[in-house]
Amino acid sequence: MSSSLHPLRLQPITPEAFRPYGQVIFATSDGKPYSSEDAQLRLEQGIPRFYIMRLYNRGRQFSHITRHQKCTQCLGPLASQDWFVAVAPPNGAAQPTLESIVAFRVPGTCFIKLNIGTWHAGPYFDAESVDFYNLELSDTNITDHDTCNLRKSYGVELELVD
Repeated sequence: MSSSLHPLRLQPITPEAFRPYGQVIFATSDGKPYSSEDAQLRLEQGIPRFYIMRLYNRGRQFSHITRHQKCTQCLGPLASQDWFVAVAPPNGAAQPTLESIVAFRVPGTCFIKLNIGTWHAGPYFDAESVDFYNLELSDTNITDHDTCNLRKSYGVELELVD
């Protein structure tokens, strides 16, 4: 199926801008009491899995966007490497609207926590490879992986641009 390439402008991530999709988690002082600035995790529907995934550069174009409806997910680079993620808010529909998809440039000094049901594509980055911490459920990629094919649904492929 043919598709047209549409630019998706990267914007700097801030806690306020990312709030509809999840949280931005920055370093805090050791001993700081738990607060709303900490990742608000939802992992009770299975066995949590915390691992390091090695990803290789796939460019900045994508035609699929995914959501997990049983758990939150946390992502962050092992080294201070900036990266990119495209997201759309959780919805009750079988796919996100094309207009709801936005993209963020994420500094390598923070993590993101995706809310349950947040559509996401990425991580993407310009380096040859980046190792990412990933916290989700042990079977997330088997039993909780709902993907929308943007090419099939909308006839488009999106490209992250500065």
